[in-house]
Formats: sequence, structure tokens, C-alpha cells
Amino acid sequence: MDIEIRRFDKDLPLPEYKTAGAAAMDLCVREDGVVPPHGITVFPLNIAIKPPVGHFALMAARSSLRKRGLMLANGIGVLDEDYAGDEDEYQAALYNFTDEPVEIKRGERVVQIILLPFDRVNWKEVDTLGTPSRGAFGTTGL
Repeated sequence: MDIEIRRFDKDLPLPEYKTAGAAAMDLCVREDGVVPPHGITVFPLNIAIKPPVGHFALMAARSSLRKRGLMLANGIGVLDEDYAGDEDEYQAALYNFTDEPVEIKRGERVVQIILLPFDRVNWKEVDTLGTPSRGAFGTTGL
């Protein structure tokens, strides 16, 4: 699938799959920054993309991010199909859950994206779903 992409700093690499079996592509930060203890810093990710119709980009933390005491502040990012303007640079809000500042350098890979198809739904409200209830949250056990 061909995807239109705009890089803000052409000295940084395009996102790429790091292995033949990788589902997601790593993104790197465009600017240095520091995430303060128990604080959030937003980092520009150097790209704007135009997903194909019916697709969106899902942003997730790289698995190594937690080793640095960081996580995505919003858990995951949903980058809609229509967030695709020339200045719509993807960004990552990183939360530092440690007691020390964490420095991030330009070019570091911090998050990954995967392009996925989506469907739109129309709600059909009913008074009953016609299936038995399973119980409360977590009823399948540990």
C-alpha cells in the first residue's frame, strides 16, 4: 500500500519496519526534550501522513519506552484518516512515571505506528440484546 508522507526534517529517516515480521513502524522525535518527573512533554514526530480512505494510524509506545520510565500519556493514539494536513505533524505526549527527569534526544525512536482499516457503525437501539449476561467486569477469572 502506498502512503503519502511529509517529513518536516529530511535529515531524519522515514518510518520503517525493522524486521520482516514487524507489524508497526518506529517513529523518532524531531527535537530534543526533557520529560520532568511525574510530568508530560509533547514531542513532534517529524511526519504528517495521508492514510488511504477507510484507514487510520494507531500509535503505541515502543516496548523499550518503559525501561526509561516513560509511557504514552494517553495510552495509545488514534490518528484519524482526516488528520492529514500539511501541518498535521504527528506528536507523542510522553509521561514520566519516575522521580528523575528523562532526556530524549532528536532522532530517538519512542513510539510506533500501524495503519489499520476501520468501519463506521450505525447504532440500532434495542431494549434487550437477547443473550444471557456474563456478570461483572473480570468474570472470566485471573
